[in-house]
Amino acid sequence: MSFPSEVSPQARSALADVQFAPFWLDSPDRPEARPGLVVDLEADLVVIGGGFSGLWTAYEATRRFPGRSVVLIEADRIAEGATGRNGGFVAASLTHGLGNGFARWPDDMRELSRLGQDNLEAIVAVIEAEGIDCDLVRSGELDVAVEDYQVADLHEMADLAQAAGVDMQLLDAEQTRAMVNSPTYRGGIWDRSGVVMVDPARLAWGLAAACERRGVQIFEGTRIVDLVRDGGGVRAKADFGSVLAGRVALATSAYPPLLRRISHYVIPVYDSVLMTEPLSAEQRAAIGWSGREGMSDAGNQFHYYRTTEDGRILWGGYDASYYGDFSPLHEREGTPYARLSEHFRYTFPQLSEVRFSHAWAGAIDTCSRFSAFWGTALQGRVAYSVGFTGLGVGASRFGAQVMLDLIASEQTERTSLEMVRTKPLPFPPQPLRGAGIALTRRAIDRADQQQGHRNLWLRTLDRIGLGFDS
Repeated sequence: MSFPSEVSPQARSALADVQFAPFWLDSPDRPEARPGLVVDLEADLVVIGGGFSGLWTAYEATRRFPGRSVVLIEADRIAEGATGRNGGFVAASLTHGLGNGFARWPDDMRELSRLGQDNLEAIVAVIEAEGIDCDLVRSGELDVAVEDYQVADLHEMADLAQAAGVDMQLLDAEQTRAMVNSPTYRGGIWDRSGVVMVDPARLAWGLAAACERRGVQIFEGTRIVDLVRDGGGVRAKADFGSVLAGRVALATSAYPPLLRRISHYVIPVYDSVLMTEPLSAEQRAAIGWSGREGMSDAGNQFHYYRTTEDGRILWGGYDASYYGDFSPLHEREGTPYARLSEHFRYTFPQLSEVRFSHAWAGAIDTCSRFSAFWGTALQGRVAYSVGFTGLGVGASRFGAQVMLDLIASEQTERTSLEMVRTKPLPFPPQPLRGAGIALTRRAIDRADQQQGHRNLWLRTLDRIGLGFDS
């Protein structure tokens, strides 16, 4: 196994002064909280959830249906959930990577890849047109092999990329280390155009402001407790007010869903992240990395990492922690942070003195096919988009467009896709759900220790399309 299993005192000491808060949200640029909903309103569309899925739904609705009224309701503050807790990778992939896409929808992958790239370009166009200051960098992404067997995996990825019409460049160890210098790298594959990097919170705040300029009413600190039929529409009931709307878009990510049926398909999995203090000029020179590429390694349990505008390194991933419920208390679990600190030092020994300023976690809306799915309720008046399992910063806009297709009852290129027309396999009920996830996590860890060899349990899950992603 490449990464050490024991945590050294030095790795722990690097966390001594850490602040348990998302770095992106710890910013003087954060807008003041908007008022909550305390009256009864009417609207053509109410969007529930103020993350990327909800924001893109509201924004695109104003462009697609000009003149119709849109209300967006957020239980906390804009970007407080997964939107403000991710790595800021805006990926073209709609399928959580080429391998997952080809395993599930091989006949549609060229079309899905094209739609994904078009979606990414549209996101960039909105950022530029709306003047959103979110540290947009068209950097691409570099996936690296940290074990010899993973080099073959990168070659397989290159073959899939060619089949999907995606341009990727294979790199040997020397070429990879010339871009970013780590003694652990055996090779890499560079996706030059399929990923851009952003400050996700600033993107969300900018999108919210753009929505308001286009007439969207946004309420924060407002919890929707029920959806009920009311005449020809649906009433979204909050604690102190309500919205009666012709259509409803649910964009609640990993939060407990308003529709019970969604809970059979989605579980909250907690992903942990560290942010370093700003690196000195000497430390930055020691690792290179002048291009600010997004990065990840090729293990089953993988790390993702990137640099920031002020010269920090975000370092996240590896553990996918499932606790059986959704609670902010899980964000303070220390074991994943200590392990991340150790792995950072293993990857970049030349940065052994670097300390971490922020640590945080967020719940990912994981489903068994590791990519978004859609559905409707209340005779088509309600649509939902959930299950992104990571990579939702970019795919959320595509998901929003599908929701608008569904609630408008329009047949489009998107709704004809098998990915959109089908759902993942549901997770089993408790206690089988928890036991199965625990068994799967142990098997994934063992696979990383055994040159990627997947045991009978993992191979069985692969065959039936029910799994658990790190």
